[in-house]
Amino acid sequence: MNGSVAYLVTAVGCLVGVAGVVVAVLAVRRSRTRPSGRTQVGDPLRDVDADVLRGDPRRLRAGDVVEIRQVSYVVRGTIRLVEGGWSWAEHLLDDAGGVRRWLSVEEGPDLELVLWAAEPGATVTPGAPTIDFAGRRYSWDESGQARYTAIGATGLDPAGTMRYHDYQAPGGARLSFEAYGEAGWEVARGELLHRAEVMIYPQVGED
Repeated sequence: MNGSVAYLVTAVGCLVGVAGVVVAVLAVRRSRTRPSGRTQVGDPLRDVDADVLRGDPRRLRAGDVVEIRQVSYVVRGTIRLVEGGWSWAEHLLDDAGGVRRWLSVEEGPDLELVLWAAEPGATVTPGAPTIDFAGRRYSWDESGQARYTAIGATGLDPAGTMRYHDYQAPGGARLSFEAYGEAGWEVARGELLHRAEVMIYPQVGED
């Protein structure tokens, strides 16, 4: 093989190699931009300043401090509930004066936060299409039965079942009836919270 032929062979080889690299790069680019054929569901708590500073209510656990409408509460326990493919959490809170509240956290798909106060003296029972209570008329919203697991100081067995009836009134007011295990109905009134009304301070040492 003389020098001219060797030069041509080398040049052709280089061109083939460059072409291979170009093809490979194009293939990678196409694979990154090819539509997946399905829509990705976004996280309702996007990585933006407001949500990062306020914390993620979905990660609450015993020992965390939650500030709601400028009142600070400590999380004493958590109940996690599952009904079919649906799940939500209820967190037992108390403030410095021992006042107890429940904070429910539910995604459907938007994040819904409701602050609940027990009504131990209530004599109303669930089942009717509408219920008049404490000056409001509530309309039936949903009912069902869920399985639960309890962590912390909730006063419940570690696991069991829960029945519920939920009602709503204009303006976002809620009325809930819950019965855990074989216990009777517990009545609570709820207020729908805006995301900006809730600030979370995780306990020291939380990952």
